[in-house]
Amino acid sequence: MSKTIQFQVSPEQAKNDIFLKKRIREELNLQEDFHFKWRKRSIDARKSIIKINCSFEVFSLDEKIDEPTVFFPDNVAKGKEIAIIGLGPAGLYAALRAIELGLKPIVFERGKDVRSRRRDLATLNKESIVNPESNYCFGEGGAGTYSDGKLYTRSKKRGDVLRALQWFVHFGADTDILVDAHPHIGTNKLPQIIVSMREAIIEFGGEVHFESKLTDIILENNSVKGIEINHQHIHHFENLILATGHSARDIFELLHAKKIRIDAKPFALGVRVEHSQALIDKIQYHGRLNDEFLPPASYSLVDQVDEKGVYSFCMCPGGIIAPCATSEGEVVTNGWSPSKRNNPYSNSGVVVSIELSDFPGQENDPFVCLNFQKEVEKACWEAAGKTQKVPAQRMIDFVEGKKSIDFPRSSYQPGIESVDLNKVLPPFVANRLKKAFVQFGKKMHGFLTNDAVLHAPESRTSSPISIPRDETSCEHVEIKGLYPCGEGAGYAGGIISAAIDGMKCVDAIHRKEHVAKG
Repeated sequence: MSKTIQFQVSPEQAKNDIFLKKRIREELNLQEDFHFKWRKRSIDARKSIIKINCSFEVFSLDEKIDEPTVFFPDNVAKGKEIAIIGLGPAGLYAALRAIELGLKPIVFERGKDVRSRRRDLATLNKESIVNPESNYCFGEGGAGTYSDGKLYTRSKKRGDVLRALQWFVHFGADTDILVDAHPHIGTNKLPQIIVSMREAIIEFGGEVHFESKLTDIILENNSVKGIEINHQHIHHFENLILATGHSARDIFELLHAKKIRIDAKPFALGVRVEHSQALIDKIQYHGRLNDEFLPPASYSLVDQVDEKGVYSFCMCPGGIIAPCATSEGEVVTNGWSPSKRNNPYSNSGVVVSIELSDFPGQENDPFVCLNFQKEVEKACWEAAGKTQKVPAQRMIDFVEGKKSIDFPRSSYQPGIESVDLNKVLPPFVANRLKKAFVQFGKKMHGFLTNDAVLHAPESRTSSPISIPRDETSCEHVEIKGLYPCGEGAGYAGGIISAAIDGMKCVDAIHRKEHVAKG
């Protein structure tokens, strides 16, 4: 039989399988018995009466609902070796895809495994000590492991998106991520899924090396011939996937020193805003509070201010603000949520688009945006006392230019310091943020409140540098065998898009190798 059907129900009805089955029977005029499963689920909270958009697949009782096989590993112990630098989403998915295609992935990750990394994060949170090789950005699973696990993407490649999500389910994620419009795993569940992926890479003949930092790329005639790890070990490779993430600044410096082209790239910078989750629920759900039938509410806001975009970014319902510096002398914020999103706080980045035109006369300097990012992170570090505390201010106090005398709360564990952010953030950023907050308060009544606390800066939204590549071959525009990949190269903007890009680069290597064999 296998039919699909769509309709709207109330949040209470969406949790009631008996009601849903009755509704499906009526909608399809079914006489015989059947079973069904969710295909898609989303919330429509635009009006005071909240609805759930439902899509179901319906089967007759004699039809089996088998989950499709989605991962097809080969034993690659004797396959052609490719080097992958970085074990974030792009590197992980590149390695898994290599195993499907008969290529042997050798992965080098500068940071530590999940368990060891967790101890360094505890030290960072409790003692404000930054390990430059093991932190919220560097280590097994990359920045995604401990930054929420939101899997929403704007990618239009629906087949690739589905496969990336299915792989997460294959390695332990809940099947709800295949259904929800804005899928989310949760920082408490992601680490074990990442470990399962790593174990599969090793089981089928690949290799994973931790605390192994790329320190040189060996070139001959503008082609990759090998790499140096930790300033001492030379490994010979002809294909190198560079999946190092948006915070591996030393990689940009290495490429520049090797005269490998990199370009400045627009990014975004601002603050991380924390409200109480109860307030966001009340605003978004038209007064409904403590509702067991609705998840903690989120929001998405955007405005044009002085011809520049200002928008919310990486919104975390029921979340925590985390310290994401990667070296001493800087502070950086990011947000994450556990799977249940049951913390009492809501946080989101609110950021201003930073364009090359903001730096007249410096557009040709590949480091112009990165240097600006560094300057803001250093200024915030200095303003908050040269620790991992962050400068903070209530939202209306910021708009009115008044230093806050106290705070309602903050989930940021290293602590906050009262600072007038107008004196720390660059004026064109601060002024646009102030105007945007006023506009956001009109769009989302209650958002503009002194109950909201701004934490600065939110600066690692995306890479401020791109590593240009040919979009057909995925190779660097000047260096054969070098495959810039994922967020750090400027080709992704989150876990799923980075994962897809990792697979895309391996597919390109496989095509090249297949052609070379004739």
